[in-house]
Amino acid sequence: MFDFVRVAGAVPLVQVGDVDFNLAQILSKARQAQKERADLLVFPELCITGYTCADLFFQENLIEQSAGALAEILRQSAGWDFTALVGAPLSISHQLYNCGVVVQKGKIAGIVPKTFLPNYSEYYERRWFSSSNDLHERAVSSAAFGIYPAYDVPVGRDLIFNINNKFRLGVEICEDLWAPLPPSTFLALGGAEVVANLSASNEIIAKRGYRRELVKQQSARLFCGYVYCSAGSTESTTDLIFSGSSLVAENGVLLKENGKLIDSDYLLVTEIDLGKIRADRAKNKSYKDTVSLYGLHETCRKVDCGDAGKTLSGNGDFYAVTKLPFVPATQKDRLERCKSIFEMQVGGLKKRILAANATVVVGVSGGLDSTLALLVCTEAMRQLGRPLTDVTGITMPCFGTSDRTYQNALTLMRSLGVTAKEINIKEACLLHFENIGHDKNRHDVTFENVQARERTQVLMDYAGKIGAFVVGTGDLSELALGWCTYNADHMSMYGVNASIPKTLIRWMIDSIVQYNVFEESTQVLKDIIDTPISPELLPPDAEGRIAQETENIIGPYSLHDFFLFYVVRYGFTPEKIYYLAKKAFADDFDEKTILKWLKVFYRRFFSQQFKRSCLPDGVKVGSICLSPRGDWRMPSDASAALWMQSVEALEAQAEE
Repeated sequence: MFDFVRVAGAVPLVQVGDVDFNLAQILSKARQAQKERADLLVFPELCITGYTCADLFFQENLIEQSAGALAEILRQSAGWDFTALVGAPLSISHQLYNCGVVVQKGKIAGIVPKTFLPNYSEYYERRWFSSSNDLHERAVSSAAFGIYPAYDVPVGRDLIFNINNKFRLGVEICEDLWAPLPPSTFLALGGAEVVANLSASNEIIAKRGYRRELVKQQSARLFCGYVYCSAGSTESTTDLIFSGSSLVAENGVLLKENGKLIDSDYLLVTEIDLGKIRADRAKNKSYKDTVSLYGLHETCRKVDCGDAGKTLSGNGDFYAVTKLPFVPATQKDRLERCKSIFEMQVGGLKKRILAANATVVVGVSGGLDSTLALLVCTEAMRQLGRPLTDVTGITMPCFGTSDRTYQNALTLMRSLGVTAKEINIKEACLLHFENIGHDKNRHDVTFENVQARERTQVLMDYAGKIGAFVVGTGDLSELALGWCTYNADHMSMYGVNASIPKTLIRWMIDSIVQYNVFEESTQVLKDIIDTPISPELLPPDAEGRIAQETENIIGPYSLHDFFLFYVVRYGFTPEKIYYLAKKAFADDFDEKTILKWLKVFYRRFFSQQFKRSCLPDGVKVGSICLSPRGDWRMPSDASAALWMQSVEALEAQAEE
């Protein structure tokens, strides 16, 4: 469902050379995989015999017993609902090959021999095996392995398996991945969406991290899912220790990995989102261009196998979905991410300051966005070696300004040492109401927009007066929702927060506090972090508290940022986004609430494109940006009907 494929890596116990024992362990793991409703099960390299048999591979008895075990696996697999990859030594045309055997519903769908045979340091594989490069046959009879009635089995490193017409699988073996140009590169360019690696990787100091990065990077380069499963610690320890390392990566992201450094006898289960793979391949034209450039259209053979009508078992249950896709889960990663973003913001602004040969002006409300923008401006001036007074912060209190945000704005500017100005815009707004004939007691959109445009006019005119340019404070989430006044806070000469979502802004300021970048401002920054998000365009309540909290009006930013990520980054359907949101926010929002705000998101995202079509410059810092000159080009008059119909259908289902 929703393009999830459930994959498993099985690391069974092994007794080297004891085929009957190993067969029993393999079948035991297969039964576990059946209970877990796997779509794909990957075993380690040479798991039927054990990888460390050495010269025992020359023993005819071992090879015959291995073929017999394979026949029993095939017999048992008739009742399996998954595709299995089993490692076995197979004799083809009187040469021995280290093979990955693709097993499905009682038959061998194909055989993939290992291509790159390590023969250095502790490895001696060329002593026993031949490479796929030495294999001239394109098919072999199953009778060669004692499997009757006989049928032809495709064999070669160039096979791509179309599994149940639901996803395409490529196979490589251990050292193949370490080669400068792995077979999986050609397989992925030929259409394989998931690559499985049957491996036997011994453990030495620092190899686990290197192996992990290798798998992640290969999955990133190929826009694929990568399932890596390595022989466990019960292999021979005569000279080496094998780790039993299993991991699954998707588009450069590690989805799951076994926990122990030295491990065996376990089943690792997770899911790969084929939707992400397909979206990235469609969007990133380097993938298609590589196929064309090197003439790789016909380099792989397609093997159709399985039941085309069978649905995938994967349904997202094993797939981790984070509530905050823009925010790293761990504090360490979060601090590092925020530090990097801050440096990019500062670097972008420094270049603009030098190009303009000017000072900067920024509106300071005491809220999160303007605070981050002011901190960026201050650090940019500091790094340029210019006086911090070249940054002018202007706070512009009006009808909705609370004492808390007003005091925080003044305290922040003073603690930073920038030029601080206060320009009250209340009288100017009242005069404007009178000029346009608007009742000042009517707190509608006009009441709010007059204040927003007056603030922008003050900033622009004051900047012109002192030879400065205005730095914008609006963030990515506001731009996605159009939660800004056209030609008011929507406009500036440079927007430093333009590609930072609201859910990350708090953490950006928190990281600046944690790194003690502005020591004198620590206390006021902590209070700003705790202040409710508000445009402060309506008068405070009787106790002077903020009366207009943004998230009560347009919805929780956590949901909107979640929607934004999957709409723009992957182009997922409303149905899939709703499904993922239910999973991520199960403890926070009920289904009706999620649908309510999903509908709001689509409505606003489409209707407010005209604001994004004329955005000021601003540096991109993450994977998503809505600049009309870069990542997002959309007609301002595009219809949202298709998406709204999908959401309404989901609402109708929820009512049933």
